[in-house]
Amino acid sequence: METKYKSVLEFSKLTRIFHWIRALAIFALIATGFYLAYPFLSANPDYEIYSLSRIWHISIGFLLIAISIFRIYLFVFTKECQMERRSFLDLINPIVWFQILKTYLLLGGHPHNKGSYNPLQLVTYIAIMILIILISLTGLILYTHIYHQGLGGFLMPIMKPLEVLCGGIANVRLIHHILTWAFIIFIPIHIYMASWNAVKFPGSGIDTIVSGLRFEKDETHQ
Repeated sequence: METKYKSVLEFSKLTRIFHWIRALAIFALIATGFYLAYPFLSANPDYEIYSLSRIWHISIGFLLIAISIFRIYLFVFTKECQMERRSFLDLINPIVWFQILKTYLLLGGHPHNKGSYNPLQLVTYIAIMILIILISLTGLILYTHIYHQGLGGFLMPIMKPLEVLCGGIANVRLIHHILTWAFIIFIPIHIYMASWNAVKFPGSGIDTIVSGLRFEKDETHQ
């Protein structure tokens, strides 16, 4: 009998759009951030390029913050992200953990996930969201340290205690830099694992974040 498949909506349109915008934003922030830390495009500092890089870095940083806040809202509250929330059912299942670790060690097939993510993916994505929150907060502290009026003045009373908690503005810069390297390490690993999943188990890798659909065997036609 011919095997029938059905499509399941794994990622909503907004989730996919936000994923790619955040990816591009992170790449842009890394590039502009390194230039701000070390203006390497000229032997003598070009203040026009430096100022432009700072404007882009700040603008894209606020874009990342806005999208991340909206993304958290979508994940927690919307019906379209119900499939993603169901991933927590696998997260607390030790059997699924054992099966997915066997998969990545090439000792077994991919288990059937109740949600969009397997347990290891969900833990990783939660960790990345925490990283985004931390790097956004340190970025806001640095922003209020330079801009004392407007939004900077409004955020100053909120960010100042966090600056003190970090041990001063020098430590904030160091933490911001270290968190940037955490993203730099994560990105190639993420791309490799998503590509590996797409090749090894079609329908569970990069293709799902592009189309939003996952294809499963339709048990009603067995």
